[in-house]
Amino acid sequence: MKENFVVHSKYDHLKDELLSCIKNFETSGKNVTEGERNVIKKFTVEVLEINIKKFKNPNVFNKYIYQYMRKSKAKRSFEYSDRLTNLHIKTPFPIAYFERFEGGLTESYYISEHVDYDFDFRYLIHNPTFKNREEVLRQFANFTFHLHQNGINFLDHSPGNTLILEKSRDGKSESNKYEFYLIDLNRMRFEPMDFEKRMHNFRRLWLSKTMIKILSEEYAQLYGKGYNETHAFMTKYSRQFQKKVNSKKIRKKRKNF
Repeated sequence: MKENFVVHSKYDHLKDELLSCIKNFETSGKNVTEGERNVIKKFTVEVLEINIKKFKNPNVFNKYIYQYMRKSKAKRSFEYSDRLTNLHIKTPFPIAYFERFEGGLTESYYISEHVDYDFDFRYLIHNPTFKNREEVLRQFANFTFHLHQNGINFLDHSPGNTLILEKSRDGKSESNKYEFYLIDLNRMRFEPMDFEKRMHNFRRLWLSKTMIKILSEEYAQLYGKGYNETHAFMTKYSRQFQKKVNSKKIRKKRKNF
């Protein structure tokens, strides 16, 4: 059996405590999310609040893929987060990752700082009357433009993967200013982003007509492209994705009927 535990230099002094959290993951910590694939728990180490994500144990085939041919999801999450942080793109700070190998990868964990956020992008979809909705969307367009300018293709750019924090709640920052944090980072490419690829990257956000109008208006101005063209491409890719997802749901429903 082989174990690989990598800790960011900033938190190397907490290595033993962090490892203890992983070793006792099943019996300690507070559940944040528990899905079919992954489990996230919140821990406190000294005064630091952290999240530990335990990835689903891979099947027999993927055990060997993740040991010999591809980086584990935990390792990718750590490395991508570190890269984003160095580019001044906000994401929960990467603390460590842990891998256990026994005839291939058997377990993997990713540790990051806990972010006390106000809402996620999904909230904007379900609350169209939110008073600052348009302003948040315009700032989100700027945030996504910054990603694209840095050659970041976030393949999971979906409603639940952007956390939003109101800067003014600290009593010091300017009101109506927001910070955006990316999470669930293990599916990401670093590559040149042409115009169509940028528009395609908005497709998973499940945008309404109003949201597309606001985002395309802001993004067109930032990119130096015409509004009509930007709106047309963003609409095209958004509707294609929504149609595909809805078709899958219908087929699944018919199959289970």
